[in-house]
Amino acid sequence: MKEVIFSAVGRQQRAFVDFKYERPDIEGLSNHFYNALDRFRAAPSYAVAEEAMQELYRQRAHFMTMYNICLIRHTGDTRDAFYEAENDFFDQTLPRFEELKTDFYRALLATPYRNQLADRWGAQLFRIAELSLKSFRPEILADLQEENRLASEYDKLKAKAQITLNGDVFNLSTIEVRELDPDRNVRRQAATARWDWFAERSGEFDRIFNELVRVRTKVARQLGFPNFTPLGYVRMLRTDYDAAKVARFRNEIARHVVPLARRQYERQRERVGLDHLYFYDENYRFAEGAPRPLGDPHWIIEQAGRMYGELSAETDTFFRFMREGQLMDLVARDGKATGGYCTFIDDEGAPFIFSNFNGTNGDIDVLTHEAGHAFQVYSSRHHGVSEYFWPTYDACEIHSMSMEFFTWPWMQLFFGDQTARYQYGHLNGAITFLPYGVAVDEFQHFAYDNPDAGPQQRNQAWSALEKRYLPHRDYAGNAYLEGGGYWQKQSHIYGSPFYYIDYTLAQICAFQFWQRDRQDHAAAWADYVRLCQAGGGKSFLELVALAGLRSPFDPGCVADTASAVGQWLQQQDM
Repeated sequence: MKEVIFSAVGRQQRAFVDFKYERPDIEGLSNHFYNALDRFRAAPSYAVAEEAMQELYRQRAHFMTMYNICLIRHTGDTRDAFYEAENDFFDQTLPRFEELKTDFYRALLATPYRNQLADRWGAQLFRIAELSLKSFRPEILADLQEENRLASEYDKLKAKAQITLNGDVFNLSTIEVRELDPDRNVRRQAATARWDWFAERSGEFDRIFNELVRVRTKVARQLGFPNFTPLGYVRMLRTDYDAAKVARFRNEIARHVVPLARRQYERQRERVGLDHLYFYDENYRFAEGAPRPLGDPHWIIEQAGRMYGELSAETDTFFRFMREGQLMDLVARDGKATGGYCTFIDDEGAPFIFSNFNGTNGDIDVLTHEAGHAFQVYSSRHHGVSEYFWPTYDACEIHSMSMEFFTWPWMQLFFGDQTARYQYGHLNGAITFLPYGVAVDEFQHFAYDNPDAGPQQRNQAWSALEKRYLPHRDYAGNAYLEGGGYWQKQSHIYGSPFYYIDYTLAQICAFQFWQRDRQDHAAAWADYVRLCQAGGGKSFLELVALAGLRSPFDPGCVADTASAVGQWLQQQDM
C-alpha cells in the first residue's frame, strides 16, 4: 500500500525569519475541513478515505503552523501589539479548532475502514481519539476560550516583571544571576526582591487561579466528570495509569527521595560553610560559586555544534538544521516570556527552541533539555499523523531529561575546569527536584478536588505539602513564602494543569539512561534514538518498554534509582 505522508519532511529548508504568518480564516478552514470530512465519512473505498484523511491533516497542519509562528513571536516579545492581538485571536479560536478535531475523531472511530486504519497506524491513534471525545463538546467552547485567556493573562503578568535591586532593573529570568551570587547578602536581597514582586501581586495571581479553577470545574461537570481532576488526566491522554498510581508514586518519592534530598542539603550546607541553609541558599551549591559557561550565547552555540557533531550522525544533522534555520531564540530580554519550551512548525517540518539564557549554568541545562525535545520531534516528524509527532508529555520529557545526561561527556567544552562541579550540581539538582515536582502535582489534586477552597486554604495546603516533601526549607521569616505563596510562581499550575508529574516520572527514566550510558554508551544511545523515532505512536509505558527502561511505577524502581544516584553523589569529592 502506498504510504500516506502528511508532514513537511523533505521540503527545502528556510530560516524562521522568512516564515510567513497569516491569521487563519477559521470560517474558510471549517468549510474546507467539513468538505474533506464528508468525503472521509462517505468514502466508497479505503483509498478514497485515505486521500480525504490526508487533506484533513494538511489543513490541521497549516492552522497549527500559523499558531506556532504566532506563539514564538508573541512570547519573544509580549509587548508587540500585533502578535498580542494574534495571540488573543488564538485564545478564542483554538477551542473551535478543537471542535474540528473532535468531529474528525468521531468519524475516525465510526469509519468502516477502522480496522485497516488501525493496522496502518496502530492503536494509539484510536486511544487518542477516544479520550479526545471525552474532553470536548461544543457547549463548552466559550469556557475553553476563557480558560485560554486567563492562562495568557498569567503569562503576560510575569513577562512584564520589572524588579529593581541596588539601582539595576531585572526581569524574572535575569534576577536569577543575583540569586546565585557568592555574596550571601546579595543572594538574600535578590530573593527578597523577587518574592516581594510576587507578594505585591498575590491578589492578582489568586484571582486568576480562582477563575481558572472555576471555569475548569464548570467544564468538567458539563462533560459529566465530578470535578476537573479526572478530566485533567483525560486531557493529558493518560491511558496507562490513574490518580491512584500517581499517589503511590508520590509516596515512593516521599519515602526514598526526600531523605536523600535532606542529606544532600545538609552536605551542601557543610560544603559552602554555612551554619544554616535558608531558601535563598538552596541553589548555591559550591563555595567557589556556581559554575558558569565560559563564553557568551554565540560561543555556547558554537560549542553545542561541536558537541552534537561528535555525539552522533543523527544529532549532527539535526543541530545543523536548527542553526541553519535560525530555529532558536535563546537569550533573556525585557518583554520576553519567562521559561523555555520547544514547539514544532508543521508546514516547515521544523522544531523551534525558546529559552532565556542569563549567563548561568542553567543556560546549558535548558539548551540540552529543549534540544532533547527538538531532536525527538525532528526524529519523528516523518510520521504520517500529527498525533505521532510528539508522544504524551510524560514520555516526551524522557527525551529532554535524558539528553541532558547523554551530553555530559562534552560539558568540558562549556565549563572547562568547572565541569566536575557542573555535573555534580546537575545530578544533585535533578534528584532534589523530585520532591518539589510531586508537591506541585499533589497541590493540583487538592485544588481541583476541592474547587470551593479559597486562597488561604490553598496556601495552607501548599505549606503542608512543603512540610512533607521539602522539610529542609527555611523561608527566613519571609511572610509571603511562609504563608504558602511559593506555588504562584509555577506556570504549569496555571497553564498546564496536571503536567508537572510528567517531569518526575520522566526523571526516573532519565536516571536509568544516565546509568546505562556510563555502562554501555552505544546500546543506551541506540535505545534512545529508537525511542525518539517512535514519537507518539505508543503510550507512555509502551514507550518506556520500547526503550528498555523500567517503569517508574514498578515496585522498587524509585528506591533503586535513588540509591544509585545517592551512591554516585556520595562518592564525589565535593
